[in-house]
Amino acid sequence: MYDMNSLKKLGALGKNAEAGMKAFQALDEAALADGAIPKKYKELIALAVALTTQCPYCLEIHKKHAIEAGATPEELAETTFVAAALRAGAAVVHGTHLME
Repeated sequence: MYDMNSLKKLGALGKNAEAGMKAFQALDEAALADGAIPKKYKELIALAVALTTQCPYCLEIHKKHAIEAGATPEELAETTFVAAALRAGAAVVHGTHLME
């Protein structure tokens, strides 16, 4: 199901929902642009989110952009464990709903 070649269909998606695609692209560009938070950190944040949501497309795209922005293998590894800690933490705190 997850094939990077599917991203070639984004043009068709945009053609069929032009306003939505343009709005998404503008948001994506603005959110990930260098700013108060440097681009490298934004891409590492994007990777942590992608690891948490388990989106293979986002992982590939943001890994590439993070490396281009200067992220090191060590930073990529630490980002993985930040995401893992947050996912585990969410399970733990949701466990409180099971307690009487």
